[in-house]
Amino acid sequence: QVQLVESGGGLVQAGDSLTLSCAASGRTFSRYAMAWFRQAPGKERKFVAAISMSGSSTYYQDSVKGRFTISRDNAKNTVYLQMNSLKPEDTAVYYCAADRTAITSANPAAYDYWGQGTQVTVSS
Repeated sequence: QVQLVESGGGLVQAGDSLTLSCAASGRTFSRYAMAWFRQAPGKERKFVAAISMSGSSTYYQDSVKGRFTISRDNAKNTVYLQMNSLKPEDTAVYYCAADRTAITSANPAAYDYWGQGTQVTVSS
């Protein structure tokens, strides 16, 4: 069992930066692939970025490539999402997720554990 707690969301202006954190409980964090998803009001939850167990491989949704960076610190049981050059269309609730099969995927159904989400609002 893994519990995930996101933090770092907030209200920012277009062009600003924000870093989200997701702290995981348990001793086996390094055995999970991790990902960030986001969900805007009235829309489906969508993949943002994923990272392998070791952090050596990362994957991004096309719309965030070059602006967002996913990283992890296995010693701190934490995964991060650095978001630069934020746009109003990045406004959403951001969720982190853990996949115990350790296979990075863009499919939310592949993930076993989810955090409660943190709101990111980007004003124009």
